[in-house]
Amino acid sequence: MEDASQVKITLPDGSERFYPKGITAMGIALSISEGLARNVIAAKVNNEVWDPTREITQDSLVKLLTWNDEDGKSTFWHSSAHLLAEALEALYPGVKFGTGPSIEKGFYYDVDLGDNSISQDDFPKIEAKMLELARQKNEYIRKPISKADALELFTQKGDEYKLELIDGLEDGSITLYEQGGFTDLCRGPHIPNTGFIKAVKLTNIAGAYWRNKQENKMLTRIYGITFPKQKELEEYVTLMEEAKKRDHRRLGKELELFAFSEKVGQGLPLWLPKGAMLRERLQSFLSKAQSRAGYLPVITPNIGSKELYVTSGHWDKYGKDSFQPIKTPNVGEEYLLKPMNCPHHCEIYKTSPRSYKDLPLRFSEFGTVYRYEQSGELHGLTRVRGFTQDDAHIFCRPDQVKEEFVRVIDLVLYVFKSLGFEDYSAQISLRDPNDKVKYIGKDEDWERAENAIIEAAQERGLSTVTELGEAAFYGPKLDFMVRDALGRKWQLGTIQVDYQMPKRFGLEYTGSDNQKHQPVMIHRAPFGSMERFIAILIENTAGQFPLWLSPDQIAILPISEKFADYAEDVFFKLQDHDIRGFVDHRDEKIGRKIRDAEVTKVPFMLIVGEKEAAEGKLSVRRKGEGDMGSMTIEEFASFFKKEAAII
Repeated sequence: MEDASQVKITLPDGSERFYPKGITAMGIALSISEGLARNVIAAKVNNEVWDPTREITQDSLVKLLTWNDEDGKSTFWHSSAHLLAEALEALYPGVKFGTGPSIEKGFYYDVDLGDNSISQDDFPKIEAKMLELARQKNEYIRKPISKADALELFTQKGDEYKLELIDGLEDGSITLYEQGGFTDLCRGPHIPNTGFIKAVKLTNIAGAYWRNKQENKMLTRIYGITFPKQKELEEYVTLMEEAKKRDHRRLGKELELFAFSEKVGQGLPLWLPKGAMLRERLQSFLSKAQSRAGYLPVITPNIGSKELYVTSGHWDKYGKDSFQPIKTPNVGEEYLLKPMNCPHHCEIYKTSPRSYKDLPLRFSEFGTVYRYEQSGELHGLTRVRGFTQDDAHIFCRPDQVKEEFVRVIDLVLYVFKSLGFEDYSAQISLRDPNDKVKYIGKDEDWERAENAIIEAAQERGLSTVTELGEAAFYGPKLDFMVRDALGRKWQLGTIQVDYQMPKRFGLEYTGSDNQKHQPVMIHRAPFGSMERFIAILIENTAGQFPLWLSPDQIAILPISEKFADYAEDVFFKLQDHDIRGFVDHRDEKIGRKIRDAEVTKVPFMLIVGEKEAAEGKLSVRRKGEGDMGSMTIEEFASFFKKEAAII
């Protein structure tokens, strides 16, 4: 007979323990060991992250979370956002608070400072106050509150931002959190007390519209990061210094790859000659791989009739937050800047009758699309308003979905291997089964699509995580997450299964039974976008691209102008071997020319002087390695060809 006063706790290893009803995760940790309890900062109870001090009143699956768990870090940083808010309230009386979530690395809080202002010069003062409050070891206390009482509390406080948030919440689901003298509206969870926070650094300050809407007030967004040990903060600062050196915006300028112009418009990059060469090389690389894989190139316009995107569903989903319709002289006629390539590809599919024997059809396009990102979210090449997708859409029979999905996975992995991305995982993004209203289509179509993705990932042995609620509105997807040289995680390639858009566009093929059937559509983009991919590639390589991809692969450095003609002769002969570069004809000493070539990350420097000209040779230097000796032009070309092989 079960004891009603006890709860059964199942731990991740499958072991079961019985505790008095009302036990907390911290109590469970203490029952295992005091050392574990000292490190527990949150818990996962039935797959929901909880405060470690929250009572458990029913049988539950419990995972104890420490700083080493992603959910543990997220809880730690969310609690740190509350600590920042407490410090700001102490230093700037009357400050009002928006939202303060954790982010991938750290946290931020959006605040309305009223008549006050904050700059980075104020950061040391705020950090000192945060540490002072942290040392008080104040507990984070969860308090359920009625909607009426919450409204009264924040009305008295005069915080209209919290009142707006409360207005959208259901009575019975509202909680406050208190620590020290600070109270905030919050779902939680939080760490046990502020004493766990031992190291603090505020990292940036920016403007952000309240609730991301341009018509709302601009708030001050303060970013920060915290750690349980000072040593970890020091390691983070060192890593950030390295990140600054690798920043693609800085290197893009130094290497003359791209630029932005206020007159052209925010978020619209201009590709300079070297950047255009880099981009064209990448495009050529993928085009060849796609051609081998049976893709057919297509080209579509940069605009389309508004009705095209109404049919696809993009207008209803994104239209209000994107570039607005372009009106023509004809009354009622409207066009949109292309936000997606897929509707255009559906119309290409419809240009001819299709048979089951024609499928799969694979259409590929390096198509430029436009989306209106908020100005505060623009960031170099990683968040822009106009970008080119390495887009393709596969139209296939339902029985071909898994095979085609596996083929796309192979293509993505080939791209990663060729470009040196070795640390990656895959995220299977499924719809939220408890919130199906966000998605279009029948349950059976979603189930078939989700199963095909899961099976294809298993077949290729991918390391995967599954995220509910992260699917596109028309279908599930597989997103590839890549870690760069600094350990940062980026979402790059994506593959999506879509049963909905073919239905919306009335796409058909004649089956072997001579009946009409609907094809399945697979969306895929190994790079994601050329702009974002190149930004990540710049930072991952610190601008030292693979030899085959470098815009300038060689710099020919004549010792003096007497050898200019020989340098030009070498240059033209190497061009015949598809080796790219330039001749440095500047009136500078050879040491300066070598240093400048090293700074601009040219892989090979070919020095020519009297001896080289007389013998028909080159003195070869490699960036970072130094002198490689003397070679003939043909010897160097042969050596270079082997070094520049993609894989």
